[in-house]
This record gives sequence, structure tokens and C-alpha cells, in this order.
Amino acid sequence: MKRTEMSVPYGRSRILIVDDEAEILVALTDLLEDEFDILSSTDPVEALSFLQKSPDIAVIVSDQRMPNMTGDVLLSKAREFSDARGILLTGYADLAAVVAALNQGRIQFYAHKPWESDSLRAMVREVAAHHRLERALMTERVLLHGAMESVPMNVVFSEADGTVLRHNFDVDAPVNARGDIEEDTLFDEALRPEISAMREEAKERDEVMRLVPETTPAGVRWHEISRQTLPWPRNASGVPYPSAQRWQLSLDRDVTERLAMEERLRQDDKMHALGTLAGGIAHDFNNLLTAMLGSLELLQDMTPASDPMVTKLFDNALDSARRGTVLTRRLLEFGRPKPVALKPVDLVELIWSMRDLIVQSLSRPSDLRGETGRCTLDLDAVPRDLPVAPVLSDSGQLEMALLNLCINARDAMPKGGTISIRLASETNAAGAPCVILTVEDQGCGMPPEVVRRIFEPFFTTKGLGSGTGLGLSTIYGFLQRSGGDIRVESVPDRGTSMIVTLPVCAPEREDGAVPDRAETQPSRPLRILLADDEPGVRLVTAQFLTQDGHHVVSVPDGADVISYLEKGDPVDLVVLDLLMPGMGGRECGLIVAARYPDLPVLYVSGYADPQNLPAQAFVLGKPFTPQELREAICTTMRKRG
Repeated sequence: MKRTEMSVPYGRSRILIVDDEAEILVALTDLLEDEFDILSSTDPVEALSFLQKSPDIAVIVSDQRMPNMTGDVLLSKAREFSDARGILLTGYADLAAVVAALNQGRIQFYAHKPWESDSLRAMVREVAAHHRLERALMTERVLLHGAMESVPMNVVFSEADGTVLRHNFDVDAPVNARGDIEEDTLFDEALRPEISAMREEAKERDEVMRLVPETTPAGVRWHEISRQTLPWPRNASGVPYPSAQRWQLSLDRDVTERLAMEERLRQDDKMHALGTLAGGIAHDFNNLLTAMLGSLELLQDMTPASDPMVTKLFDNALDSARRGTVLTRRLLEFGRPKPVALKPVDLVELIWSMRDLIVQSLSRPSDLRGETGRCTLDLDAVPRDLPVAPVLSDSGQLEMALLNLCINARDAMPKGGTISIRLASETNAAGAPCVILTVEDQGCGMPPEVVRRIFEPFFTTKGLGSGTGLGLSTIYGFLQRSGGDIRVESVPDRGTSMIVTLPVCAPEREDGAVPDRAETQPSRPLRILLADDEPGVRLVTAQFLTQDGHHVVSVPDGADVISYLEKGDPVDLVVLDLLMPGMGGRECGLIVAARYPDLPVLYVSGYADPQNLPAQAFVLGKPFTPQELREAICTTMRKRG
């Protein structure tokens, strides 16, 4: 840390000369005006008025014998409102008054009349320098006091042995036998060992810094404590003045909120990095799933249902592929977060509508054999008539989040227990109204090091093969996108509380409009031009369309789409995969829109980057079912119609 020496303000000091004889004033002005700015007066009362109007006066040179007021009385009155230093001019007969004034501290020097010029000039020069130094010390004191009172940290100046010189703590600290405060008594007991160790370390090093935790009833608070030695000033030659004592400065800043913010930023960085990774592999993975699911569904339709085992194997394969689809979509939410449809949600109604589903989810297959304890759901804190304002959220994603939290709570209680759901109306840090949704279990709890990582993607406390580590990460991302938040309170062997904050919304204005429902099947067979670089996906998609009676032409590239359209063959709809080598779907779609503005285009993608889509584009995500494909075609055709 750069050290700054105390600066002393130099320059021309202002001098006030008071004498009832004008000739004396002229002589003293001639003597001193080369070095000082001069004010003068023959009237002591007027001189006091000058002092009140000019607080920068450094020295008062006053005659002792003056009508109406003597010099020592003038200097005494001046000290009531001015820090100017006094020099008394007197004759031999006034020595008694001079001695009295010196004893009372009203003057610093006196000079006889007639004076010796060099001696008086040196005297004034020294008193002015003394005044400048006092002003500098006062300025440093005021600045230090202001800094200590205003800085958002605990500041302690101490001697090397820990004796406190200054501090800004608002505490009653005990004193030692000498009446001094010992530094350790200022700090919380949990911090004292670190303070003592840092004090000894600072004797050998210029500066030390540590991050120290303090456990409080409200949780762990983090202190950033720095300590440095304060060397003595240097002389004119740049050599420090010798001293066996080196003072120390201790700064204690509460950085709990800052560390929490940094942790959130690191979490966001991890989520972004995972999203980039997931987006890179999702397209190929979804192409594989599309081909697998589509082929299985087509084979199932073509295979007679006479053999129950064949049906069971088809169902098993389809179910496994669909679970892979769910996992892929969870991964994609980090790189391409699912858009949230924010609408007013009645939390009380949502929770009670999910009651049966949650209760069923709390049962384990092994419960029937008595190998694990039974989990029960407690909704006593959420009565049907609970007055809670609607929140602004996505009801579908909020339902999945609540179900996920309840399942996690169940898994934390292998011996059984109660899962409690509570609602409360509060205000957030910004003063805005919000609703707090709490899911509380009586399970094994988590240590602080696990709590800090609980929202990291792929981090899980479950056994191998029992969890993906994506559930809480998905909830975290959904809440961040919808203006909410989530935090964890957990104590090992006592349980965990997952606390969700949701913003309250004003009721939406209802205009009575009812959206039209889309048809699920085009009114006539269509001539469809299909482009996808994956042969398996192209085959399955073409087969889906052919089964619905459409005429399909398949090509592997966007350039082939343009070439086919240039031949002039009639086409009712173009189905484009967004990511293809060569000419991709976006580039191809822009060309189609420019050359054939009335031709509808349906985009299909396993990973659609919103920034990579043409305006007003409709995108069908992979993998998709035949019904989802039909609905997407109807929506695309209706928008163009």
C-alpha cells in the first residue's frame, strides 16, 4: 500500500499588527511585508473584528499598553474564537503583565521596544511556522476522525503490543491495569486468535490480509481483515526517525454480501459454460433421438400387437428414448433457456391441485416391503383460504420445480418424515412485494461446503446412478429468468429448507378474448419439401408426413432446396433443419422468404439459438412426435394463410 506523508501547508501567512501609534504600525509593516500579508489597526476593538472576519490570521503582533484595552487582554479575548498565536511588544515596565500572559498561555513570545529587526522578524517567522504546523495537525485530525466515522469497516490503530490508540467501534471494551484498551477485547471472541496472529505477523511484514469466518445466530459472516505497520516519518534526508515502537492499523470489513454476489456470478459463469457445452452436442444428440423415437413409433404401428412381449419391448424402448429426451431438454435449458410464459399464478390453488401428485411421488417402491420409512406431506400452513397475492411466474415450470423440491426432500429422509410446505407474504431487498414458498424436510441436512455447491450443474449428493445433478440447477435457472430466487438453509442431521422467492404481480386486465384453437391436421394433402442433413431424421420425418397423406420430397442441404424451387415444381410447405453443413436453414429460409414470400417455412432443430432465427419463425424442437409435427404444420400454414 502506498504511504502518504502528512503535508504541511506553506506559503505567505497573514499577520495582524495592533498598536495605538500609527508610526509603529508603519515601521512593523515595512519590516514584515516582504514575507507576510499584513493587516493593521490602531484600535484593539477593530482588531478583534478583523480576527472574526479573517480566520486565516496566523500571528497577532500587539503592543501591551494601549488605551481601552491592553495587549494581554486583547490576546486573551482573541483566543476565544481564533487560533492565531500571539507576540507581545512591551517596555521594561510591562514585564509583570508579560510574565502573567506567558504563564496563562496567551502569548508565545514577547519583544522589547525598541526591537531588534532581525530578531523580531525571526520571532514572527517561527510563530507563523508553528501556527502552520498546528493547522496541519488539526486538518489531519479532522480528516482522520471523519474517515474513521464514515468508512463502512471497523478501524483500529494500535501499538505493536496490541494497546489501542484509536478505534471506531461502538462497544464498551474493558481496560487493563494501566487504563488502556487491549485490541483483542474489541473483536468478537471467534476473531481474536486471528487478530493476535496477524499482529505478530505484521511485525515482520508490511501488510497481511485474511478472510475469517464468524458464526452468528443469523448464520456465517465473513470478515476481510487487513493489517499493516505504520512507520515513523522520514527526515529531510529520507531516513526514518529511530523508534523501537511501530504502530499498526487494522481494517475489518464485513464482506458476506460481496462473497455471496461473487458466488452467484461464479454460478452464472458455470451455467453459461455448461450451456455452451450442451448446445454444442445437443443438435447431434437430438437428431439421434429423433431417428430412434420415430423409427420405434413407426415400427410399433407396423408390427401386429399379437405378442405381448413385443409390445412390452416397444414400450420399454420408447420410454427409455423419451427419458433421454427429457435429459437432453434439461441440458439445453442452460444454453437455450426455455422461454417462460409469465402469467398470474395462484400459489395456493397450484399447491392443492398438485397434492395428490406430490403424495404419490413421496412413495417409494421399497415402501411396500417396509425397507424405508414413509414420507408424509404437511399442508397445514397452506389453508385453502390463505390470503396470498398471485405471483408472476410460469405455472408449468413452477409445478415441475415444486415437485422436484418435494422429491429431493423425500430422498433426504430414507427413514421417513414430514415434508412441510409453507407460504408467506414478504418484501424483497428492493422493497417489492413477493411470496416466499418454503419446502422443508426433516432429513439428513447438508454441511456448508455442500450448500455452497448445491445449484451447480451435475453436482449431486445422491449415490451413483441415482441422480443427474440437474434438477436444482434447472430450478435455479428458471427462477433467475422469471425474476425469482432460491436459497438454502440446512443443518446436518436436522433438515433442510428450500426457500423460493417469487415476485407478486398486479392482476391482468381481462378483455374476454378467447384464442382460437389450432387444427391438428391440415385440411388437404400438402406438397412438402423437406431438408435435413441427417439421413435417419430425414427418413423418419418423411415417413411421418407420408402416413398423413402428404407428398414429400427430401433433400440433404439448403442449397438443394433453392435448386428444387428454381425448377418451378409446386411446393406448399418447406420444412428446414436449422443446422446443416453448407447452406444452413436460416440462410436458406431468408432466401426463400425473399424469392417466394408466400411460401410457408417450418423450421426444425435440435438446438435453436434464438439469435439465429429469422423473424417470426416457428421452430419445432427435436425430437418430436407425429402429433407435434401435425400441429406445427397447421400452425405454420395458418400463419401464412
